[in-house]
Amino acid sequence: MAHQWSVDALDVERLLADWRWLCPQKLTLISRNAFGDLFLRDEKGCIFLLDVAIGNFSRIADSESQFLSLFERADKLDEWFAESDARAAAERGLIPGPNECIGFSVPLVFKQGGSPDTPYIIDIYENVGFLGDLHRQIATLPDGAKVKLRIK
Repeated sequence: MAHQWSVDALDVERLLADWRWLCPQKLTLISRNAFGDLFLRDEKGCIFLLDVAIGNFSRIADSESQFLSLFERADKLDEWFAESDARAAAERGLIPGPNECIGFSVPLVFKQGGSPDTPYIIDIYENVGFLGDLHRQIATLPDGAKVKLRIK
C-alpha cells in the first residue's frame, strides 16, 4: 500500500503552512502515508517524518538511500506507513484518493481519539493543516492535560 502514494501533485508549502512552528526549514516532500503523515527531505538530504497525529517531527534517516533501504523492512513499513491500519481501513471502504487521507473525528492525540468508529476520508490539506494548528496550540501542555475545544 505504501508504494501507491504519489506526492508529485501535492504542494509541500501548503501542507506545511500550519507546521512551520515545528519545522521551519526548507523541505521537499518525498512520500506520505494513508493518514497524512509526511516524509520530508531537508537541504542536506536527511529524511524526516512529520507525524501529524501526535505532532512529532523526527529525523528517521541520514539520506534518501538509507530511507529507501529501511523502507523495505516490514517493521518500518508498519511503523512509518501504518500498513496494517491502512489495510484495516481499506477493508472498511476507507481508501483515500491522491489529495485525501484518513482522518479521525476525534484526533488521535486525545485520549478518546482513534476509536474504530471515528475514521473518515478527508482532504489532506484540511486535515494536515487542522492538526498542525491544533498541535501548535497544545504543544506546551503536559501529557495528560485536559483540553477544551472551542470551534469558531
